Amino acid sequence: MMRVRKAIIPAAGYGTRFLPTTKATPKEMLNIVDKPAIQYIVEEAVAAGIEEILIITTRNKSSIENHFDATPELNDMLKSKGKDDLLALSKEAEDLAEVFFKRQKEMKGLGHAVLQARAFVGDEPFAILLGDDIVYHEKPCLKQLIEVFDKRQASVLGVQSVKKEDVSKYGIVDGKQIDDRTYTVEGMIEKPSIEEAPTTVAALGRYVLTPAIFDILETTQPGKGGEIQLTDGLIELAKKESMFAYDFEGIRYDTGDKLGYLKATVEYALRHEGVKASFKDYIKEISEKL
Repeated sequence: MMRVRKAIIPAAGYGTRFLPTTKATPKEMLNIVDKPAIQYIVEEAVAAGIEEILIITTRNKSSIENHFDATPELNDMLKSKGKDDLLALSKEAEDLAEVFFKRQKEMKGLGHAVLQARAFVGDEPFAILLGDDIVYHEKPCLKQLIEVFDKRQASVLGVQSVKKEDVSKYGIVDGKQIDDRTYTVEGMIEKPSIEEAPTTVAALGRYVLTPAIFDILETTQPGKGGEIQLTDGLIELAKKESMFAYDFEGIRYDTGDKLGYLKATVEYALRHEGVKASFKDYIKEISEKL
């Protein structure tokens, strides 16, 4: 039986929705309460049983690598001063997992970014977690998908139903529902109009794929925006082998969007043991004033 051990996190985008901040700071490093957004995604992968992670970056994103690197000077200083709580926080990211990095030298789309991981993945099934999407649930979103993969031994897309007026923002799945949360995937349409959309079931930043996707992406022609679209590759993969979509449980935040980022920040703060009580009081107080 094929087992999912590796994951890739594409994090090479420009972050234009957060300009001017992202001229100097990668959007993946924007803080949500007390951790950068990308750390939540790495933590989800680890909690799902992933052993090795490849983060696809580009120029000017070395701070992501630095975040997951060891900081012996800082750690030694904190240890010498007996600041064990801060030492634990400092070591948290560097001890999470085996994290590797590769640069996408040209910005040719998500499909091209995934293709950069071919040597890392080899002939194994693998997971993709998009750097803009954080999912909150007691059972990690990726773990839910891996369980479906273990049962079906076929590619699985993480999906949820979206509002009809929002279908043009996503890759929309065309398929049949076969149980409460699982669909077959007959095809997909990237960012369709309301009239074009076959369903409102949208792929939302989590995938478990077979390595057959790489041969397909190698020959996939640029699509919308002149980029190599992962959706186009998935359409071809679904023609060659079985593919499923799973309606995962959890709250999904698009942290590449200003409103999504603010929602994630507020809601994670309201769950955070250190600040939730005082922050809840503050939210109540400020909402009465504004």
